[in-house]
Amino acid sequence: MAKEVIVIGAGIIGASIAWHLTKAGARVTVVSESSAGGVATPNSFAWINASWGNPETYFRLRIRAMAEWKRLVNDLPGLPLAWCGALCWDLPADRLEAYAAEHASWGYGIERVGRERAARIEPNITELPDFALYVAEEGVAEPVATAEALLADAKRRGARIVAGTVDALALSNGKVNGVAVSGEIIAADEVVIAAGAGAPAIAATAGIKLPVETPPGLIVHSRPYKKLLNGLVLAERLHMRQTAEGRIIAGSDFGGGDPGEYPEATARELFRTMKAMLRGAEGLEFDFHTVGYRPTPIDGFPIVSRADGVGGLYIAVTHSGITLAPAIGLFAAREILDGERDALLAPYALSRFAQ
Repeated sequence: MAKEVIVIGAGIIGASIAWHLTKAGARVTVVSESSAGGVATPNSFAWINASWGNPETYFRLRIRAMAEWKRLVNDLPGLPLAWCGALCWDLPADRLEAYAAEHASWGYGIERVGRERAARIEPNITELPDFALYVAEEGVAEPVATAEALLADAKRRGARIVAGTVDALALSNGKVNGVAVSGEIIAADEVVIAAGAGAPAIAATAGIKLPVETPPGLIVHSRPYKKLLNGLVLAERLHMRQTAEGRIIAGSDFGGGDPGEYPEATARELFRTMKAMLRGAEGLEFDFHTVGYRPTPIDGFPIVSRADGVGGLYIAVTHSGITLAPAIGLFAAREILDGERDALLAPYALSRFAQ
């Protein structure tokens, strides 16, 4: 008998888990109160990378996830991914160099570039630094379209998509055996909470505390415009990229910046900064801003594991969802269906927070 699994959440993590479970033969129901893409995913910068102040264990997970994106594109051609590269100079030169040396020693394809090479990579940046880093293997996924594609293919393979709010997890004898949605119980052998910022409230209905914060991040979006950027640009005051439909999106960092007391004013100021950094942007127009609430476990690392003390429940909550989605989907499906836990997930069990 195929295992019945409910996945709560239709963001990139929930969509990936649902797709991998369905492909592996499970009978999957996705429950989400929002449309495909969830809540955090549409507000994501959508950078696929293994950069930043990672301990090596987390770097290894992220590198594996980048490889899994390539596998996923082979399995599902047409996913809106671009390996466009990233040009970075948003740290002081000494810290940039230390970061480059560490990641290069781990095998990451970091290239140190001067102003002339940077100008060839991104010719429309008005002020380029004397020293920057370039990683050609980094990329982006258009977040909502990717989540939609995964869910559409999961549905084609037999998954069911249910629109609704999960009121509570259904419990019997210390085991989760379904979810209550709008007063009705949907039964299952296993339940996966992949609901991002909504995960702690759902877990709490089974007496489980998820130590997750949801810091806001503001990102500005231009109207579609001619191509100005080739890849990701991570400058001192601004991180930006151009989407597949031609919008330039930017935040004061890739997770989005502090919206402040007046988000609209913050967004307009950020947009002015962005426009001033781009050659040929005279006709670039502000369209809208988003404020995303990023589900971030309090130590900054993913929670991907079963919940101790409660059977039938799996948790998958993380920032960096775009990078990690294909690996988390693959590993979670294997653990749920076969009981095999990938060694790369070893540091990321919920039990690490137990007092």
